[in-house]
Amino acid sequence: MRTGSEPSTARSPLRMRLWLSLWGVAWATFGLVAFWVAGRPGWAAACGVLLLLVAVDLLVVIRRIRQGPRYQPGRDVPPYDPPQDRPGPPGRR
Repeated sequence: MRTGSEPSTARSPLRMRLWLSLWGVAWATFGLVAFWVAGRPGWAAACGVLLLLVAVDLLVVIRRIRQGPRYQPGRDVPPYDPPQDRPGPPGRR
């Protein structure tokens, strides 16, 4: 059942993000080394910045995976908003 608050309560597929981040680390590292060896410092710097961003994302994903599916930030913050009992749009059933 949709609650209307999906953007704020959506959960990302962390395993997929983990593998995409690992793939990004591999390609950014390859690009950094290849452009450095080829004598293209601008492109190597761009790959280095990309490598830094992907590595930070990888650390965030690993941290969230270790927190588990039921992590709650505090006692006063519930994991999800309770569904609102409100009528749907008119004309639809």
